[in-house]
Amino acid sequence: MARPTPAERFEQNVDRGGPTPLVRDVHGRCWIWTGATNEKGYGTFWVNGRTVKAHRYAVELADGQPVPNGLDVDHQCRNRACVRRSHLRAITHRENVLASSNHVARRAAVRACPAGHAYDAANTYRAPNGTRKCRACKREKARAARAAAREQQLATVAPIRTRTTNPERQAA
Repeated sequence: MARPTPAERFEQNVDRGGPTPLVRDVHGRCWIWTGATNEKGYGTFWVNGRTVKAHRYAVELADGQPVPNGLDVDHQCRNRACVRRSHLRAITHRENVLASSNHVARRAAVRACPAGHAYDAANTYRAPNGTRKCRACKREKARAARAAAREQQLATVAPIRTRTTNPERQAA
């Protein structure tokens, strides 16, 4: 009896009757990986003496070539167990992170500061911790602080007591 090829072993762990994705422009049912998974829910597959992610292997198997270095395989259907090639795409890590629904993607999607100033090249700077900051808000805050300091300097001083005159001296 011949030993099954990696492609045949891979196919044995695919359930083609998965759920229909609720994501727009992703058509067809998900093909669910029923083999081993890692702690994050991604399918894993043993091939050529090493463990690879099942969705990455699915892309390589369908395309006939490895995924280029530096690219991630994104699940457009948002189902980590899906290995259907039409639901997967090779994109940069940045694009993959921004396509997700995590806090990084939500923050990146914000186009204006809380005061309503646009986050554009002219109005945005990066703080030392890497977050975006609004130049207009920083300028307004600095102006307000300078005005408050000026008011403090020019604050009215308590009136100086006038000299009281001694009534006996006036009589003399």
